[in-house]
Amino acid sequence: MQGNMMYRLNSCGLILVFLLSCSEAEIETPDFSQDCTQIKIESPTASSGVYMIKPAGVNAPFMVYCEMRPDGGWMLFQRRSGKEQRFDKDWKEYKNGFGALTNDHWLGLQKVFSLTNDKSKRWMLRVDLWDHEGGSAFAEYSDFSLGNEEMNYKLHVGKYSGNAGDAIRGAYPGIDQNGFGFSTIDRDNDGCSPCIFGDIAQSDCVSSEGGGWWYSRCGSASLNGEWHPFGNHIGWASGLHWLTWKPPAPYSAKASRMMIKSM
Repeated sequence: MQGNMMYRLNSCGLILVFLLSCSEAEIETPDFSQDCTQIKIESPTASSGVYMIKPAGVNAPFMVYCEMRPDGGWMLFQRRSGKEQRFDKDWKEYKNGFGALTNDHWLGLQKVFSLTNDKSKRWMLRVDLWDHEGGSAFAEYSDFSLGNEEMNYKLHVGKYSGNAGDAIRGAYPGIDQNGFGFSTIDRDNDGCSPCIFGDIAQSDCVSSEGGGWWYSRCGSASLNGEWHPFGNHIGWASGLHWLTWKPPAPYSAKASRMMIKSM
């Protein structure tokens, strides 16, 4: 009996010493890729889906949807395809993100900023659009980045290419959204107060366009407004607009996605 008791005490002591030594040792954490581009380079046959990434300078990793294309791994930060996920959200929700990564969602301004804040990389923005008649178009912008929250996540894009038109810089002069901060239903950074539409005055662009965006009086691009079904998709001030693609009446796209990759 005494021998058995001594064995148990010694065993417990050994376990305690082991636990203490583990707590003092440096605990190794998994190595995460910094972005979808790195995942694609390291695993060329990787399929599209949800991955965990950890951008440079970020304390905690987070999950993203990576679209793996022949031209690289792209990280989705916006997807629209229907009315189930509403986009009339406040500043906090646009900052942190909402929706399901495998469906319609907004990843979050802070996460996108954390990626593009890595000055060792250049970033390309791609916007894909689908209409209700079976057509599609795209717009790509070099040197994409966002400012920090104190700068209202100010948008910066470089050279445009594609077949959808440069709606960010605008269908006509004076509405360039490049260089503007983000606006939501509770934070107005659209550059006009009030905003005049014909002879109608609105307090802000979010009230008429719907959803959060980098508005500029109010602009030609707005993909976070109200989703409109076929037959009710033309003529609305709210909607998924890319007015250099479908002028002149406001045409609400059937679907959209926005994604970035490092260069």
